Amino acid sequence: MSQIWISAAGLCGATLIGAVLGFLIKELPHKWNDTVLGYCAGIMLAASTLGLIVPAFDMTSSTTWWIVVVGVMAGALFLNVLDLVTPHLHHITGLDQEEHRNNKSLNHILLFVMAIALHKMPEGMAAGVSMSTTEIDWSVSLGIALQNVPEGMVIIAPLLVAGVSKIRTMVISLAIGLLEVVGVWIGFGLGSVSLTLLPVMLGFAGGAMLYVTSDEMIPETHAHGYQKQATYALLLGFMTLLLMDKLI
Repeated sequence: MSQIWISAAGLCGATLIGAVLGFLIKELPHKWNDTVLGYCAGIMLAASTLGLIVPAFDMTSSTTWWIVVVGVMAGALFLNVLDLVTPHLHHITGLDQEEHRNNKSLNHILLFVMAIALHKMPEGMAAGVSMSTTEIDWSVSLGIALQNVPEGMVIIAPLLVAGVSKIRTMVISLAIGLLEVVGVWIGFGLGSVSLTLLPVMLGFAGGAMLYVTSDEMIPETHAHGYQKQATYALLLGFMTLLLMDKLI
């Protein structure tokens, strides 16, 4: 049982470490902000494909692969619909409702944050399932924890720049980290049953991440004249997670 707590604490702690780093880089100029965001877009691109969608397909058979495709498209559609309700999330940010309506950038940021939050639960479940077997596989938890650091970092800076208070921003980051803790325990508790549910959830989360990476993150990094270095940063971020997956 202690291994489950270690895994859960590690995943949540990695997100909080990234959040602390996010506090340190919130004053970056556009040039470097686009570069960091491009790097994180690469991380999310790799995480959604290599960390979520590919493993989901590996869990299916030649007759059930379609459930992953449905999950991916449903995740993208969910984020598309969520884009319509982000102006109503003023209670989460603590900002005025009118500011949400008139601040398109803030709504994009919230959509991005929601996409990260959305995939924390199935990620945690994946780690929990790996802990429920007779031979515990620590590589899953370690890989997710390493990925959580840049993800936690990229949550913080945009929210602070948008005007959300430091305390509320940290609470949002902590809540997102705790989602993964819940996911670990759900995955561990469901055991073999979650092996049926997990491919759909992983595909759903992967589709959501792909949607927000393509629709929000990449266009934002190309909007201020620094698209070349943002593109190379994206490739570097993608290769970073690819190498981490290879080494682990």
